[in-house]
Amino acid sequence: MRFIFLIIIGFLLYQFWPTVEENLGSSLGDSIKKGFHTVKDHTNLKELNENLTELESVLIPSPKPDGQQNLEDVEVDKPVLEEPTHQTFSISNIEIGDNKNEVEQKVGSPTRITLNEYGTKWFTYHQNYRNFLMISYNQEDQVAGIYTNQDLITSSNGIAHGTSKELVLQNLGEPIDKLQKGNVFYQLQDDRDYDLFLMDDSYVYIFYDKHQNNTVTAMQIISEQMEQKRVDFYTKESEGLKEGFEYQMFDLTNATRREHGLPILEWDERVKKTARNHSLDMAENNYFSHTNLAGQSPFDRMLEDDILFTVAGENLAYGQTSSIFAHEGLMNSLGHRENILKPEFRQLGVGVAFNATAQPYYTQKYYTKKM
Repeated sequence: MRFIFLIIIGFLLYQFWPTVEENLGSSLGDSIKKGFHTVKDHTNLKELNENLTELESVLIPSPKPDGQQNLEDVEVDKPVLEEPTHQTFSISNIEIGDNKNEVEQKVGSPTRITLNEYGTKWFTYHQNYRNFLMISYNQEDQVAGIYTNQDLITSSNGIAHGTSKELVLQNLGEPIDKLQKGNVFYQLQDDRDYDLFLMDDSYVYIFYDKHQNNTVTAMQIISEQMEQKRVDFYTKESEGLKEGFEYQMFDLTNATRREHGLPILEWDERVKKTARNHSLDMAENNYFSHTNLAGQSPFDRMLEDDILFTVAGENLAYGQTSSIFAHEGLMNSLGHRENILKPEFRQLGVGVAFNATAQPYYTQKYYTKKM
């Protein structure tokens, strides 16, 4: 019987091996696409690096988790969303001013707590990156800031995740185009990926997805009091803020991948160090490029740090005031979006550094370990 079984196995391998080989070749041998910072093998790095493109424009990011997130997909019920009772918008039935204890009765305990640009903390809530939201509380344990990039938005005027920008403007009118900090007015960019409204004693940031017909993809609500406590446009560097931006960007990426039905990524501390070193090099030496001043590509730098991969990619951004704005900007840049949503990636590390004027540089390193 064993002899007959081996003959059958050999016949099947003979018949189907060309197909298996073709699939492996397709998986490991694709070339870099335009605007797509990805290489499928760490050979011929010098040649491949010439094809990398960069995000050259400024797009006006905690402690390490105690344990790795459970990467297995689980079914999680979406909350029954209700119309807000006190304000125009609510996120997961939570509004500015709600009490922390009442919030956590609804959403459970935070999965991560990180420092943010307002000098407060983001409490991050999700179930394996489903029902994802970030909340900041004031000293009275009341909600002072809230963000989501998933379908958890409700309003008293019909605006929700997926609503068109045109309908948003019809309902809310002209957005504001400047932000006051003390006696200084900061003009917002005309080509920004969001609109800003001052309403209900809060600043409401509505982000749009340019690749989904300019529809609402995320929302951040910040109480007016919390916004005004941030006296400068950029927040002074600290180790806590760097780590906060790094883990916030990691969580934002996974929440977006979950929303698109993709596997979530594992945090990788080794490649995070590679990423942070590149951000620091750019910040200290005043340049913005995938190729450093020594001529090394993103893949050269990974190999120098003994990080072997079958597929890898790098996203860069700088000048955004937080990881939220950096992430939303990258999602609206096609090549960077493809890295964020690439199904083959399994690991991610994010490194942040600040220049002399407190502008943050963000480096994302995506890859899949070579076994």
